[in-house]
Amino acid sequence: MSDDTMTPMQRMLGDTAPTFTSLTDDVLFGQVWSRTEALSARDRSLVTITSLVTAGNTEQLSAHIPMGLDNGLTRDEIVEAITHVAFYAGWPRAVSALTLAQRLFAER
Repeated sequence: MSDDTMTPMQRMLGDTAPTFTSLTDDVLFGQVWSRTEALSARDRSLVTITSLVTAGNTEQLSAHIPMGLDNGLTRDEIVEAITHVAFYAGWPRAVSALTLAQRLFAER
């Protein structure tokens, strides 16, 4: 499979963890993210970004902030969501997330 046809997870872990890669691609991003009856992809992105901030998973935000923008979130909405969860997740986590968001916004 060429690098152009591989999913991000296949590129990252496909050789090391093929079952995990398949579950990520087929179940998480295939079945879960495609369920748009109750939550749109935009809404799922907002929930995911705030969940990642709350858990301190800044590395995963590198993929999910651009995905959120692609799914219809605005930069202002992402910043506001991170600002809102700062009071629940902690200020350092929010600062890390906002610093990353600022860098990602500049790259687009």
